[in-house]
Amino acid sequence: MRSPDSYAVAVRRPNGDIVVKKEPWQTVTKKFKLLGMPILRGGVILIEALILGVKALTFSGDIAMEEENKKKGKERLKKSIWEKMWMIATVIFSFALGLALFFYVPLLLTDLFHFESSLAFNIVDGLFRLIFFLAYIYLISLWKEIRRVFEYHGAEHKSVYAFEEKKDLTVDATRPYTTLHPRCGTSFLLIVMLTSVLVFLFLGKPDTIGERLLRLAFVPVIGGISYEFIRLSEKASKNPLTRLFVLPGLWLQKITTKEPDDSQLEVALVALRCALDLEPRVGESKIEILTETS
Repeated sequence: MRSPDSYAVAVRRPNGDIVVKKEPWQTVTKKFKLLGMPILRGGVILIEALILGVKALTFSGDIAMEEENKKKGKERLKKSIWEKMWMIATVIFSFALGLALFFYVPLLLTDLFHFESSLAFNIVDGLFRLIFFLAYIYLISLWKEIRRVFEYHGAEHKSVYAFEEKKDLTVDATRPYTTLHPRCGTSFLLIVMLTSVLVFLFLGKPDTIGERLLRLAFVPVIGGISYEFIRLSEKASKNPLTRLFVLPGLWLQKITTKEPDDSQLEVALVALRCALDLEPRVGESKIEILTETS
């Protein structure tokens, strides 16, 4: 969970306790006004989200391996370094695989149709990209461990709704809310897929390796435009007519968010309350807070 000045990650240990990592955080768009301009800010915020995501995954992994590391004692430092190197390599590989799967492979498949029209080429390329994305989301949702992640995703959305509605940040007050939120990252990714079709139309039909690599260079621009759409979607969701704009993203969230149980809601609320500098306790679980200096 993020606030304007900090972020917090809450993880439940195998023994039922909750451990929280809280660190100061301020987006660079606040420090450098140029980076806060429309379009530019979207690319920056996307990169920051990736950085925080990696930090959260690393912390979660460290907690999961905590007991094993304690048993191995002296091997802990060596293994910790190896795990960090492995995490960095995994992130780089995943990012490269994502670009290849969702941006390059669709180009290769579209080439098989030998389109002369730039419009036809880019529309079919976009359809392949969208199909790959939807298939990927659906297939990983079948994985038991990922479904549990999606339950925590739903807990996150419910907690944010309670905060936005100025309700008490408790499990009872949070439970009734929906797991579907217009500013969700899932909706953002869907908008990225659709926006890429519009942006690539202006680049024409790529006939050379250089023209195809140029498309990859435009990914931050696509992310920036998509971010502006997400910002608009919050206002659109409150209007019955413009709500149609956000519906596809909400429909997709029926896959990427699941109904959480109370223990998962508790974890999400603890993270949110810590990020907001509130008393973290919302249930009976023991809570340990790790600050930047811990």
